[in-house]
Amino acid sequence: MAQLQAVPSVSSPKISSHFHNRLGAPVFGDNICFLKNSISQLKVRAISNAISGAPVIHQSRSQRHFAQNPASQSMLSEKDVSAGIPSSTTDAHGSQKGSGLRGKLNKVVLAYSGGLDTSVIVPWLRVNYGCDVVCFTADVGQGVMEMDGLEKKAKDSGACQLVVKDLKEEFVKDYIFPCLRAGAIYERKYLLGTSMARPVIAKAMVDVAKEVGADAVAHGCTGKGNDQVRFELTFFALNPDLKVVAPWREWEITGREDAIEYAKKHNVPVPVSKKSIYSRDRNLWHLSHEGDILEDPANEPKKDMYMMSVDPEDAPDRPEYLEIGIVSGIPVSLNGREFSPAALLTKLNEIGGENGIGRIDMVENRLVGMKSRGVYETPGGTILFAAVQELESLTLDRESIQEKDRIALKYAELVYAGRWFDPLRKAMDAFMKEITETTTGSVTLKLYKGSVTVVARKSPYSLYREDISSFENGEIYNQADAAGFIRLYGLPTRVRAMLEKGI
Repeated sequence: MAQLQAVPSVSSPKISSHFHNRLGAPVFGDNICFLKNSISQLKVRAISNAISGAPVIHQSRSQRHFAQNPASQSMLSEKDVSAGIPSSTTDAHGSQKGSGLRGKLNKVVLAYSGGLDTSVIVPWLRVNYGCDVVCFTADVGQGVMEMDGLEKKAKDSGACQLVVKDLKEEFVKDYIFPCLRAGAIYERKYLLGTSMARPVIAKAMVDVAKEVGADAVAHGCTGKGNDQVRFELTFFALNPDLKVVAPWREWEITGREDAIEYAKKHNVPVPVSKKSIYSRDRNLWHLSHEGDILEDPANEPKKDMYMMSVDPEDAPDRPEYLEIGIVSGIPVSLNGREFSPAALLTKLNEIGGENGIGRIDMVENRLVGMKSRGVYETPGGTILFAAVQELESLTLDRESIQEKDRIALKYAELVYAGRWFDPLRKAMDAFMKEITETTTGSVTLKLYKGSVTVVARKSPYSLYREDISSFENGEIYNQADAAGFIRLYGLPTRVRAMLEKGI
């Protein structure tokens, strides 16, 4: 079992360097990385190589993964020189001295996906800021395929280290479920999938920057979108001393072809995966689609574009019934069985997707001022919103539900705009938590060919009373009392009419 000492222990979620077994599958431990190999064991120490400061593996000759070059402690590698990285000396730990073309940073934590854009950013940062680059990847449920091979991609691009954090449970528990409890929906449709993911990722980047001693963070967001704001407002809120680098606002690269040429020039392996014609963002809550024919709002989305849900026309011809258990506005169970937040959402995504649930096609107003058209798949989230809001119809009085709906609009706007850590959102969240304290019970829903229909709801805190609501007279409600109520309630209307008629 390999032992990793390169990074001190941190609180959950744990931090781990990213390696692969012989089959290429990533294997993680809490604060250690297990390298599965039947031949012998590898020992990892907390020492750095020439450029990166990445751990060196001491191993048998037959198990070589990567090793320290003694000569690299005093000079850059030939690859770095040929890549155009500015000449510099290094100290005993392999850290570069000197500045880049745009200035000098010591170490930068880069939000890294392994795609072309972020792979190119690694050498660009080193060339322009003379810095070590620590790539950071957050697992927020984007899928195994997007996580595979990242450590090798990052190292081949020139990064000194890859840090991976599993944020799925934190993402659902601390970001998605508060928005669900608040009823936060942006512009009548959007369930805030990308908006909620960015602050949890950016927060983790700030934590990693502290752990590895970085003085800057970087992201690959364009200057036209919302995500640049969401990342940077989180950085500002949690560590205003960190410098922020946004290459898309600085460099001369204007498109995919430029990026490929830059990658070749700096000996960065170009990702061989087929480039999607759509711009997509996926996490445990949703999958978004933008670009290509969707840029014209008059075009219907193609049937083969969707990935999380079947076409409602192709969904089963038999309805499926679900019972969602809710405690204080937070979902906790499915059909009587309790799940963790991430596990519950994962299961509902599967069931909802099979029934064609959760497709949204909308034109929205971006924070930066332009309109954009996007298509979203949110199967599990659509089911949960229907359940939670329906239970509130039993447990909230008229004034409470109206005020909650009013505040929910502002809550959604703040989340969409990246203001997750603003005092106002936190205060609103405290209100939402208090107002939904008694929103406990269960809701039964019927899923059928893209539709979600509520068929039953119950709560021990229900404000609905059958003895009052029935058409029969009772002791609490006397129908004769309505006459006086109507006369008083309608008095302003009656006075206005008298004035108009000269009475």
